[in-house]
Amino acid sequence: MLQKIFPFLSWIHELKNPQILRADAIAGLTVALVLIPQSMAYATLAGLPEVFGLYIAFVPVFVAALWGSSRQLGTGPVAVVSTMTATTLAPIVVLSLQPGYTQEQFMAVYIPMAMLLTLLVGIFQFSLGLFRLGAIVNFLSHPVIVGFTNAAALFIGLTQISKVFGVEMPGGASDHFLTVRIWGVIQNIVDTHMPTLVMGASAFAIMIGLRKFLPRFPNVLVAVVLTTLASYFLNFEGMGGKVVGKIPEGLPGFQLPGFSYEALSGLLIGAIIIAMVGFMEAISIAKAMAAKTKHRIDPNQELIGQGLGNIAGSFFQSYPASGSFSRSAVNLNAGAKTGFSSVVTAVLVLITLLFLTPLLYHLPKATLAAVVIMAVFGLINFRSIKHIWNTNKHDGVAAIVTFVATIGSAPKLDHGIMIGAVLAIILYLYRTMYPRVAVLGRYKDGTLRDVEVYKDLPVDENITAVRFDGSLYFANVSYFEEAMLKAVADHPNVKYLLVVGDAINQIDASGEEVLHHLVERLNENQITIVFSGLKRQILDVMRATNLYDIVGEQNIFSNEDLALDSIYEWMGLDASGAACPLKRY
Repeated sequence: MLQKIFPFLSWIHELKNPQILRADAIAGLTVALVLIPQSMAYATLAGLPEVFGLYIAFVPVFVAALWGSSRQLGTGPVAVVSTMTATTLAPIVVLSLQPGYTQEQFMAVYIPMAMLLTLLVGIFQFSLGLFRLGAIVNFLSHPVIVGFTNAAALFIGLTQISKVFGVEMPGGASDHFLTVRIWGVIQNIVDTHMPTLVMGASAFAIMIGLRKFLPRFPNVLVAVVLTTLASYFLNFEGMGGKVVGKIPEGLPGFQLPGFSYEALSGLLIGAIIIAMVGFMEAISIAKAMAAKTKHRIDPNQELIGQGLGNIAGSFFQSYPASGSFSRSAVNLNAGAKTGFSSVVTAVLVLITLLFLTPLLYHLPKATLAAVVIMAVFGLINFRSIKHIWNTNKHDGVAAIVTFVATIGSAPKLDHGIMIGAVLAIILYLYRTMYPRVAVLGRYKDGTLRDVEVYKDLPVDENITAVRFDGSLYFANVSYFEEAMLKAVADHPNVKYLLVVGDAINQIDASGEEVLHHLVERLNENQITIVFSGLKRQILDVMRATNLYDIVGEQNIFSNEDLALDSIYEWMGLDASGAACPLKRY
């Protein structure tokens, strides 16, 4: 029970082993070297000053490590959630201000609202985990997430181009980013600030070069250190280049999130989407690592950990956090054994906030933009969309429409994923509304097979065997009834309708009602309906509703062979001959 409340008790005793303690300390240090510059870059994606990236890299990281179920998951700022934070908040903040507002007035509303968004995200995640409703995130299917991630990564990368060239991205937070903002950057490209472009290109060259030739080196950290030193010695700021500037020292103070009914109603849908997208990302990473480490992952406990991390972070000026692909991989590859590695990471961020922020003054913003572009570049994978299309055309449509809708609705990324999620559900319902119905004949080995696939299979004019490949529920019962009646109508002399029900996994009240009427209707026409292969849950429903007695126990069989043998016996015929060329037993 204690481990249920305090999951870290399951691994904290392992730290008595010096080897595990050392491995976690090294892994925590390695992740911190990546996280510190990366978190500052991601804070700009969220529309916040760079120091807020360090805030989110402290409290949420610490709490999620102690209350999550994954030992190696690297929680903190991530590119997609950071961008969704900005695109959710900015339009609402703009609407709450009077025309002609200043940047100071904008941030005075924006920052408290970001904390409120974090609180809402955390409460939603924690509630899902507490009530063991983690399966609800499956409403965001894999194809939808793939389409959204590709579009969001492309959007993020394009929004950073202006910072690498040192030009302005025109337009406001609600302007369409393709037709207004990106086109504005292209128009302003002639005004490129060459020192900024050189600095950004140098950061790219360092990271790409180290990733290719020295992959074990922390390429982000090296790029940040070298370009910061270059910025200091070359007086980059004096040339007109933009640098991070003064970062406030000290820990984030305790502060209640700004609360109002208007803000709550405006942020609720965005918070739910961010919570689900963030958790989908986190749990997919955690499961992938668990497959390697052989540690069990509890999705509901992970929801509790992520939720508590965001709830606690909201009181210490954090915006929504999630699990990171890149940092989790670094953590695992660096040898992390327990969640203590993330505790070490949080402590090193704490030390940075207390003592090391002056060293970041000359960090070029072009370098941070390069860090973001490099991070999101790995998220763009159009091959995955092609793979989904080859697997299932409906899923492929959902992925493509989500991608197009997300790009088309940018910067309001939540609109794109909502469109994709609704479409995926509609396509799923469409598939289940019209499941496959196969009229069966005897194959030469005695099995029943689809006469549409295997032409010229022998069939008996007295018996029509039909397989229904789907559950019976309100959306497809009419289709089921029509299919059965058509199968009977196509064989005027039929005396028995055999329904092969191996693939019927569920039945609801509508399905039971239609079965009831179908049995009575066929009986009135001297046709007996026989069932085979029905699962226990279907039989339980039939018994509970008296349908079992209406069908008749003598007309329900465990498999189609027993059903056919009995039917032939009732007709006084031998179960062999043209219609049954070979018995299976």
